[in-house]
Amino acid sequence: MANDVVDVRDRRRYEITADGEVAGFAEYILTDELVTFTHTEIDPAFEGRGLGGALVRAALDDVRTRGLKVLPLCPFVKGWIQRHRDYVDLVYGSAEQ
Repeated sequence: MANDVVDVRDRRRYEITADGEVAGFAEYILTDELVTFTHTEIDPAFEGRGLGGALVRAALDDVRTRGLKVLPLCPFVKGWIQRHRDYVDLVYGSAEQ
């Protein structure tokens, strides 16, 4: 079954589904120019399937299409961006803007 990532704006988080269930989420605070990621969590029943990375990638791709910047306060999101340098330009205050 495909993993879908959706922006659930009323809950201020991106959610990823797996096997028809919400498997994890990335919470954020949204302003006119910035998405601050505060917390990311994958349900333990779904760990080890790459869902955290898929969630962050999809969320950041959405942020990019919306023309916003990212402030990665969440350690998982921050670490993911550091390992995927093609997303560094999204980081607020990045020298690669």
